[in-house]
Amino acid sequence: MTQEITTPTPGRATPHAPAPVAPSPDGPPAPPPVRDWPALDLEGTAFDPVLAELMREGPLTRVRLPHGEGWAWLATRYDDVKLITNDPRFSRAEVTRRQVTRMAPNFAPRPGSLAWADQPDHNRLRKPIAGAFTVSAMKRLRPRAQEILDELVDGVLRDGPPADLVERVLEPFPIGVVCEVMGVPAADRARVRAWTREIISTNGAEAAGRAKEGLYEWITATVRARADGAGEDVYTLLGGAVARGEITEEEAVGLAGPLQIGGEAVTHNCGQMLYLLLTRPELMARMRRRPEARGPVLDELLRWIPHRSSVGLARIALEDVDLHGVRIAAGEAVYVSYLAANRDADLFPDPDAIDPDRDPNPHLAFGNGPHYCTGAVLARLQTELLIDTLLARMPHLALAVPADRVPWRRRTMIRGPQSLPVTW
Repeated sequence: MTQEITTPTPGRATPHAPAPVAPSPDGPPAPPPVRDWPALDLEGTAFDPVLAELMREGPLTRVRLPHGEGWAWLATRYDDVKLITNDPRFSRAEVTRRQVTRMAPNFAPRPGSLAWADQPDHNRLRKPIAGAFTVSAMKRLRPRAQEILDELVDGVLRDGPPADLVERVLEPFPIGVVCEVMGVPAADRARVRAWTREIISTNGAEAAGRAKEGLYEWITATVRARADGAGEDVYTLLGGAVARGEITEEEAVGLAGPLQIGGEAVTHNCGQMLYLLLTRPELMARMRRRPEARGPVLDELLRWIPHRSSVGLARIALEDVDLHGVRIAAGEAVYVSYLAANRDADLFPDPDAIDPDRDPNPHLAFGNGPHYCTGAVLARLQTELLIDTLLARMPHLALAVPADRVPWRRRTMIRGPQSLPVTW
């Protein structure tokens, strides 16, 4: 039965817990209570207090999110997250055929979207674009990406301090690089950027719907226009795959949309990383003192930063699955939390601490299983370039305002500073 819920005031940390159903004397244990998980507007890099409480309650809890219908299981332990995300008994495609409790106000999955594909469709859809995101492709891209970044930093240095790094560098750089990979003409980049920002916001279903309509109409026209192209950009690869009958035009458009939006994650992940470096002098000193060993530090920051609000996309159990003595019944929705898995003390000793020497560090910041982030190598390239270039060219980089005056994004699924005022 669908229940109507009221989203609590943003910032309230304690979820409401309905009373559990009493078990019968000889029946299975009662399921855990359903917890309302509001969309909190959290300050800085604070870990979601609701998620922290759910992690303490057990490996599997039940949650109700601000939109959609019903409730869903939530897995927070590292091993369970890896199992569920790599187990064909849990389907993403099935979610498209029903309403489930969710974070996003607007839910309109498109055919072709890798996010909602199960095997073997997932591999079929991924194949046409795989060549654009390989390690070798990223090596070829690196000089052009550095050129884009240098031009942005040149402008900041020329204008002098203070400057907002989000506005001047962290937003335009990833979007510019993604546009290079995708093949977006320079004349169209401003409106593509505006659409993507609206889509990942939580401003409401109507605004997100309009932005999606505009972006996907543009993508459709672009894929059609590239059917006979000979380039290596994603839109040309998709146009060629459609012309050869490997995927449909509708699938090509569904593939392209999330890839085009992906640059936003780099913007806000790097915003959080830089905020941490600028507010933790010992961490900044470590990065400057040992530039050759920055890779492990970036991995630790990727593990630690709370890069999103709540959870991402659901899966549906295709059959009954027993975990920890709890039965997830066929047809029930399941979420995993990569944020929680990355704070699992069984894998990461002292998980709430930033340990630049953590080894091993098998974090799940880019996901796991078939849905491991397509653009992970690209995201890592951009992150390394941003950190290395800013530290090298701004040797005295510092916040231009007190740390508690840095504004953070509100009503959004991807967390990060709204602006990052700096001097140097």
